[in-house]
Amino acid sequence: MHLWPRHTGWIVIRVTAAVAALALAVAAQAGPREQAKRMHDRIAGVPPSDAVLNAMEADIIAGQTRQAALRAMNDPAFYSVTLKNLVTPWTNRDQTVFAPLNDYTATVIGMVRDDVPFNELLSGDILYVGNAGLGLPAVSASSNTHYEQMEARGIDLLAGLQRTTQSSAYGISATATAGIMTSRAAAQAFFIAGTNRAMFRFTLLNHMCRDLEEIHDTTRPPDRIRQDVSRSPGGDARLFLNNCVGCHSGMDPMTQAFAYYTYDDTQGRLVYTAGSVQPKYSINADTFRQGYVTQDDAWENRWRNGPNALLGWDASLPGSGNGAKSLGQELGNSDAFASCQVEKVFRTVCLRAPTDTADRNQIGSMVGSFRASGYRLKQVFADAANYCKGP
Repeated sequence: MHLWPRHTGWIVIRVTAAVAALALAVAAQAGPREQAKRMHDRIAGVPPSDAVLNAMEADIIAGQTRQAALRAMNDPAFYSVTLKNLVTPWTNRDQTVFAPLNDYTATVIGMVRDDVPFNELLSGDILYVGNAGLGLPAVSASSNTHYEQMEARGIDLLAGLQRTTQSSAYGISATATAGIMTSRAAAQAFFIAGTNRAMFRFTLLNHMCRDLEEIHDTTRPPDRIRQDVSRSPGGDARLFLNNCVGCHSGMDPMTQAFAYYTYDDTQGRLVYTAGSVQPKYSINADTFRQGYVTQDDAWENRWRNGPNALLGWDASLPGSGNGAKSLGQELGNSDAFASCQVEKVFRTVCLRAPTDTADRNQIGSMVGSFRASGYRLKQVFADAANYCKGP
């Protein structure tokens, strides 16, 4: 049997370190043209034309790296591939990228294209549809055919989208709109049946990068927890006090914002019943009759105090209100929301998770730029592409 010398492992480590050092040296020596090509590949996912590459190279030589990144964002593939693949998993419970184009995805893409402030994502009366001259079926509150036809025909999402409002297209009151939360796709995925807690949970997951287990807090009072939550699951009240309270004491006061919403599967559309609480809010009321009975859509953010104050709630907002729109403003103006969007873009453009102090410092800088630009997501893509234009 052949035995390797004991120092062989050190040889492997030294060779690996040498290869890594060589890669860094090559990256440091990469010229403007190589950097421009890599930046375009990272943003659009396709090679640039010679003309675009020449222009981007000139931008980088002139120190105009943001202009170079914006040129890459003018490629239709940035919208139809990069952004579509980023956004589509947010629109469904399975978080699959293989869902069809829908109003949620199209609206996010349009907002990025038009530099719409991204903190309006969860609160605006906003909808993007196909251009009127494309001969598409009319956009409908009860069908996704309009968007499926756009995808089937391969319509360029850079040039083929136009902005409108949910209130005009879907007939919902403008005050009841809440950005993508009241899109047809989100309603179908997260307002259907259930208790409307899914909308809250997936909004946290997709737009604040936290699932409920990560914001577990048993120090909030349990008085707003609904009747459908057992106070002694399995006959053990400790499970409620040590586990259930941690999510429900903060979540239930906020999901009250959705009390007038549901998705009607028969009609295939979002239904909003102003002033009338949906029956789903009293489902399983016999589980604990002394629990909270929802009377209206008044919500309160009890996570402004306690450990979840670290989510960075906006001090200029009241932390309470009525309906989904004001709740969307609360969520969309938090530090956690801004950081989440930035990290998602970093992962998309850099093709990896942030791994070290330099990456975390860069993300902090990008969050600052994101806010300073008025929550324009293009700024974040530009910053990430500049930072990751090396291998």
